[in-house]
Amino acid sequence: MARFERHIFICTNVRPPDNPKGCCAAQGSEAIAAKFKEALHQRGLKGKIRANKAGCLDLCELGASVVIYPEGVWYGRVTLDDVDEIIESHLLGGKPVERLRVRDEYWKKPAAK
Repeated sequence: MARFERHIFICTNVRPPDNPKGCCAAQGSEAIAAKFKEALHQRGLKGKIRANKAGCLDLCELGASVVIYPEGVWYGRVTLDDVDEIIESHLLGGKPVERLRVRDEYWKKPAAK
């Protein structure tokens, strides 16, 4: 089996409904993960690009969150409607979907106490 060219990690972490951080599962991430897997398969990309469910990616407030490696492109507030665009634009076209990207400035903000 050949090594995957890319990995898509979709956060499917579950937190209690009253957790102030929220969680990606509450934003439909299980269905998003399933759609990524199915859409990759339909496009003949199974074996080249791997879609994985992930535990917490620590972007709860931006859920559903997705990260694509090896580029290290992070997406936030991803919905089912965004999956095909991410595949077509980013994975096939080489152009990340800027409106969903988590900006570098986000990572530089002070941690919540």
